[in-house]
Amino acid sequence: MTSAEERELVYVRALRGRGAAMSRRVRPPEEIVESWVRCIEAGLDLALPPRMSVVGDAQLRRRREQAEPVRRLALPELETLFHQIAGSNFLLAFADADGVILDLYADNRFAISSSGESIVVGSHWSEQVAGTNGLGTALARGKSVAVNGPEHYFTKFGGISCTASPIRDSTGAIVGVLDASSYFESRQRHTQALVQMAASHIENSLFVRERQADVLLAIHPRPEFLATISAGLLAFAEDGRLTGFNARAASLLAGLDLRPGTGFEQLFSEPFARVQALLDRHTEVPLRDAMGSTLVASWANRRPRMAVRAAAVRTRQNKGPGYAARFAPPETDLVADDPAARKAVELVGAAVRGQAPILLRGETGSGKDLLARMAHQISGRKGAFVAINCAELPAERCEAALFGYVGGAFDGARRDGQLGLIASADGGTLLLDEVSHLALPVQAALLRFLDDQTLRPVGGCAPRQVDVQVLAATNADLDAEVAARRFRADLLYRLNTICVDLPPLRRRTDFEHCVRATLRRIDSDASISEAGLQRLMRHAWPGNFRELRAVLMRALLLHPQRRIEAADVDPFLSSSADTAAPEPTLAGSALRRGATEAVLHEFQRTGGCVSQVSRNLGISRTTVYRHLRAGQAADSGRPPQ
Repeated sequence: MTSAEERELVYVRALRGRGAAMSRRVRPPEEIVESWVRCIEAGLDLALPPRMSVVGDAQLRRRREQAEPVRRLALPELETLFHQIAGSNFLLAFADADGVILDLYADNRFAISSSGESIVVGSHWSEQVAGTNGLGTALARGKSVAVNGPEHYFTKFGGISCTASPIRDSTGAIVGVLDASSYFESRQRHTQALVQMAASHIENSLFVRERQADVLLAIHPRPEFLATISAGLLAFAEDGRLTGFNARAASLLAGLDLRPGTGFEQLFSEPFARVQALLDRHTEVPLRDAMGSTLVASWANRRPRMAVRAAAVRTRQNKGPGYAARFAPPETDLVADDPAARKAVELVGAAVRGQAPILLRGETGSGKDLLARMAHQISGRKGAFVAINCAELPAERCEAALFGYVGGAFDGARRDGQLGLIASADGGTLLLDEVSHLALPVQAALLRFLDDQTLRPVGGCAPRQVDVQVLAATNADLDAEVAARRFRADLLYRLNTICVDLPPLRRRTDFEHCVRATLRRIDSDASISEAGLQRLMRHAWPGNFRELRAVLMRALLLHPQRRIEAADVDPFLSSSADTAAPEPTLAGSALRRGATEAVLHEFQRTGGCVSQVSRNLGISRTTVYRHLRAGQAADSGRPPQ
């Protein structure tokens, strides 16, 4: 299409069949109209449903292996996004450069809903197949995009809003894409920014890994941004020739001859050797580009030579035989300097070698999911890490969601059936979080699966063998659940082959390290004063790391100076949860009444899902139940029980 008139005709044609409601809407953004044009030119017919395709298991494994370098970096970002947008009925996806979804991290209710049922591992979402959609359109444009509800080309996806960002390697080639999808009415305006940030994190990490043999510099006009995703990254050979650069560097050095082979002195006014010598003695140095703009530079992959030698000496001194050394945790967000936490890490490291089921016990937010992800990394398994929150599985379709079903197995079932969530972990690791919430019939099916690793889909008679490392996590007393006949004793014995206990945050001897590590993951340039740290230490942390992250994020949002003082966190820490003070009765203070009202409101908003309320507010499920009882007592005029 070349003329404006032709493009307008295509736009009008794309509106046909969308109904009067869409026709009355404000004209979509230009990138959506351009996508509609591409869809029509590709021969996609609005009157026909999209012909969605799903690759087979063998091809999925090959694609995962091909995408392994970027996928290894993308999965932790999906984990971070999960915590950032939790509670919005969402689905997170990582897809390869062809638009084939390799990994999902989802709110299970959305995943098995009519809106999310097409978004499965292995499904193909390029524009040529699925029309205008977040994944496919981001790949087609080579840029971040948001596609909201009726902006999708096919009306089948009109109930979904999605935002996606492509991921590029150090040569600028697209190697994957991140996507966050939710119900149209549940969309959050900040989601696109979060997805873009996650993609930038992956790109920068991938750049450093791919160019680790080169000399890497970070540049920015302001020194405080050198360690952030806003920094430009430049890679040089030892002789000073440019070998690669990221998109931010291209923006900062716009107008210069920025291409592989360009010499350092063609870009900057200082000799390459002099800049390296200065950076060996200083954290950052001023740098003027060839157009006269002033920048600051630092190493992106090096430290001063003396520090490197000292680190090498320490490594040699600390290395030696021993159980802990063999099972040292890989690069992960899990902090394990506390003896109890370190013991948990070592036990998991030993357990995955035998592929025995592992039961992770600990309070909500204590890091069970991170420990499970670490187990997956240690195992070296090539398949996906799949985390399932059993509390969020709908009771009436729980077994079908886990084990899959054949077409026509029940009312509303897809015509071609569905593999199920466990199948998506084939070759990888399965985490059954909040396993105590499984209904007894589903527990029986799970026990059969653990015995022979065979999936038996609902309504079908053809079993399927899979290879899955199973971990279960709970903050409930399963022995008490067995005594109350809510949990099968034989299933507990099977899951309890290896039992690992994680300590709560308030009991950890590495509390300061936990705080600083959590703060660093939120903002690498942020810091906390000693007084702020001491204030945090007095808190009981019923929500553990999840609560800690929420408190630190709120403090940073309100105090952009990026140094947290005691007064910055105090408003977010109820004195009733301080370790030095007994907890007052729920009805005993206005603060507690306000908290109860907040819990009741969130309970109603989430449709009565206690686990969702716990996650959204960063408090334990026990605390949620206590507030619910207080609300019921207030309504009836009785004191809370």
